[in-house]
Amino acid sequence: MAITVPLPRLPLDGGDAARWYEHELGWAAADAGSGRAELLTGFRFDVLELPVAAGDAVLRRLGGHWPVAVEGHRMHMLVAAGGAEELPGLLDWLEWGGIALDLSARGAGGRISAPVPPGWSGSGSPGAAVWLRAPVPGREVEPTLPALPALAAGPGPAGAAPGGSGGAPCLVRLVDTAATACHRVRLLSARDAAALSGWRPRMPS
Repeated sequence: MAITVPLPRLPLDGGDAARWYEHELGWAAADAGSGRAELLTGFRFDVLELPVAAGDAVLRRLGGHWPVAVEGHRMHMLVAAGGAEELPGLLDWLEWGGIALDLSARGAGGRISAPVPPGWSGSGSPGAAVWLRAPVPGREVEPTLPALPALAAGPGPAGAAPGGSGGAPCLVRLVDTAATACHRVRLLSARDAAALSGWRPRMPS
């Protein structure tokens, strides 16, 4: 079953939204102007970014309750701070290196559009950032985020124990599952594009 994304709503004042994130969650945020706020990555969390279609498959496979946002056709999965730096090495280790994947991460120095805070109302526009799984005010986010497993749990997917109290998967398992989903979406998109163009593979003579 496909994920149902809530109707987008934007706060009336980006400064108010930024202050809400700072005061209620302790997250670094900034007023981006035009009624928008941004969340700064690399402090309390990093973000794994992938197409919504791929993210849908990841969430259905892994479950969990860690914070996830959607903006347009992109999904932003919050992961433990430092996870963005680990992504290239993990992809190589998992033998995804060199394969074109629509999978990236934002860490220190990055930012994402801030979804409207939970419980707020306001007018919005299509494609605006919304929480698919909202953070809970007053609750520490770090223990709920996908992170590298402890050394005692063993390396790689075999040691893919939950990343925290929120039931999030370890970062290794998340990256492997996300890479698989992104690759599948890319192959399906290429197949559909070929079908629309009428392309057929050349048969040997």
